[in-house]
Amino acid sequence: MIRFMFNKMLQSMNRRYDYDVRYMQDILKNDLGAFLKFMGFQTMSSHSGSLPAEALFAARLRAIIWDDCGPCTQLVVDLALEAKVSPELVRAIVDRDLRKLTEEIAMVVEFTELVLQHHPEADDLREKIVALWGEKGLIAIGFGISSSRVYPALKYSLGYGKTCSQVVVEDLSLVPKRQSPTSEQATLS
Repeated sequence: MIRFMFNKMLQSMNRRYDYDVRYMQDILKNDLGAFLKFMGFQTMSSHSGSLPAEALFAARLRAIIWDDCGPCTQLVVDLALEAKVSPELVRAIVDRDLRKLTEEIAMVVEFTELVLQHHPEADDLREKIVALWGEKGLIAIGFGISSSRVYPALKYSLGYGKTCSQVVVEDLSLVPKRQSPTSEQATLS
């Protein structure tokens, strides 16, 4: 009965977001204990603290683009729009167009990419993030970055990973930009 209820929930997610939930259905079918642990993980990935949605989704989007530029990215785009992040801001984050972002959101984009690179320059931005949103804001960004990476890794591990595809933001198709600050610097040198 519990599997039936969870499967109904997954089917609802599939219909709502047009998102392929087969990898989650396979986990549910083959290992209920693993599925329950996965559902527990969902609480971490949905944590936002008191962080503004724009900052939270800047971290989530840039982290998901780091590992996936297909269905998972589209899902995070859809969730950002559902959370009332403006389509223009979502497009700028996906495009990594820092000129179209506020200083705070551009800082989150850069911080996220530096963290993913394990780059020491993240330390300076971390201090600015704490000054702006406090330790709770930093934790929410950290959860957003780390949890966003789990889904593509799990999907690719289970054989459900997709190659890069376009992402749609309000009828405008985009190819997510993966260029990071240090790779830009290397190109300029």
